[in-house]
Amino acid sequence: MDKRQLGQTGIEVSPIGLGTVKFGRNESVKYPQSYELPSDEHLSNLLTQAKALGINTLDTAPSYGSSEERLGRLLYNQRNEWVIIDKAGEEFKDNKSSYIFTADHFERSLERSLKRLNTDYIDVLLIHSDGHDIEILSNNSLIKKLHHFKEQGLVKAIGASTKTIEGGIMALQLLDVVMATYNTENTNEKPVLNYAAEYNKGLILKKVMASGHTSSPSKSLEFAFSHPGVTSAIIGTININHLKENVKTTTQYLSLIQRE
Repeated sequence: MDKRQLGQTGIEVSPIGLGTVKFGRNESVKYPQSYELPSDEHLSNLLTQAKALGINTLDTAPSYGSSEERLGRLLYNQRNEWVIIDKAGEEFKDNKSSYIFTADHFERSLERSLKRLNTDYIDVLLIHSDGHDIEILSNNSLIKKLHHFKEQGLVKAIGASTKTIEGGIMALQLLDVVMATYNTENTNEKPVLNYAAEYNKGLILKKVMASGHTSSPSKSLEFAFSHPGVTSAIIGTININHLKENVKTTTQYLSLIQRE
């Protein structure tokens, strides 16, 4: 897969990014089927296959259980070969989520993530919104702290994983990147994608497969990439065959629309 520019960040990402919720957490998840956490050997093979398929983008978060720590081990001596998208704001403990959107917490969260991931920088750091997007993004001290992370070189780009139209657009106005929901069952946030396309901002999709509830993964991917504002789509899977099929569908579709 050819890499794509993530808005104006200078970061090149693969059209398909690998979501890593299932690397570290199987409690209180929205997937239709339960699953056991895979072994390090399985995940190492999955990452090797992902790289061979042209994937260079990984999505993780502190709320994804042991995902960050496992990636820190699995990516030993490979850090520069991957684009890591991480988050801050949501914590998962005792089988439930809590949210903290203060500048101090984000500083502590980033410190912890860097240590867990065994790295000295994050490529893209996103606010992990609880849905109160406008309230969070109106916190000037938090936004200032995110920009400070960039100035320090701790992160290359900043953004937000939002849940509303207004929040997504506001995040694109204040920051570099937005992660938005857009799939065949839910197109509510399409205005966010339109804004990203118009102003050349980084737009990453989440829930492309409706958390595993879609009936046609190939149609879901084609639908996602039919919008010109979309840079990359995060697909959470620990199934190598599913990953191969998703990459094949996406590559074929992108080749088709490029020829047109």
